[in-house]
Amino acid sequence: MQLAHRLDSERPVEPIRDSIVLATRDLTKTYGRGKQRFEAVKHVSLTLHRGEVLAFLGPNGAGKTTTIKMIAGLVRPDRGQVTVAGADPHRRPSALRHIGAVLEGNRNLYWRLTPEENLEYFGVLRQVPRKIAHRRGLELLDRFELLDKRQTPVQKLSRGMQQKLAIAVALIHNPQLLLLDEPTLGLDVEAGETVKALVRQIAQEGRAILLTTHQLDVAEELSDRVAIIRRGRIIAEQSTESLLKEFSDSAYQLEVEGTLTAQQHQKVTQLGGRVDGSHITYAGTPPNLYALLGALHPLPLVSVQRDRADLTQVFLKLVKDTQDSAS
Repeated sequence: MQLAHRLDSERPVEPIRDSIVLATRDLTKTYGRGKQRFEAVKHVSLTLHRGEVLAFLGPNGAGKTTTIKMIAGLVRPDRGQVTVAGADPHRRPSALRHIGAVLEGNRNLYWRLTPEENLEYFGVLRQVPRKIAHRRGLELLDRFELLDKRQTPVQKLSRGMQQKLAIAVALIHNPQLLLLDEPTLGLDVEAGETVKALVRQIAQEGRAILLTTHQLDVAEELSDRVAIIRRGRIIAEQSTESLLKEFSDSAYQLEVEGTLTAQQHQKVTQLGGRVDGSHITYAGTPPNLYALLGALHPLPLVSVQRDRADLTQVFLKLVKDTQDSAS
């Protein structure tokens, strides 16, 4: 691919003063009046750095969409502030040029136009000169392996190709912040893996990505940090790894090939292990794990795994605990 990655070498992400691309402070939004008054978002503060993927999660009606609309300049907050690349999009509309968005369901594509036409149209719409938009569109199509489909109407492309094109369209004006909504929803396994690889590449270029999805396995795989919103408030915000560790057990699950002798069974029990046939559960200290492995010798090891919570378990527990405490 001769054109591949030229976009990045010729026009890198525009540098900013520091690593913070997105910052919200005490965002609050209320709808309705009197008894119908509803506070959709309550004092939401978030930060997102260059090269970082933040998974913004929450149940339906939690305030995600309202928050994102305030970030994108579509809804004005009642209180609080948004800055994108150091500028408030509600006071300085020029800040919006730093934002790209991929909406679930490919709502940011014209299906009767070709990929080439979509990229040129949206580039010009976002104030990119036509010749540059055309050239950059071809570079993106080549990079996303869509160059041979550049003259095919979008409605005739596969779902995976449409999603890749939607991401390309969001990047046509070289934004620093990408709002990414359900990037792999409805894709087959191969297309989903391709899109996830693209998301990782985009983050590695230095762009900040705010990811919203109900596919929590995708959020766990792609995100550096997680923010969970419930009833308009942030109930958790920390690195994905530290959040999973906080909710994970320290137990190990071991499986051996064969049957333990009576002596091995006794030794494993003394070290704090629990034996169930060829399976051993160990919840003791890590140093003693090596002693336990020694006690199992010479039985072949099939597997050694540490019990680890996944993001789905953590999410459900946090949301349930918050609901219980509020009731």
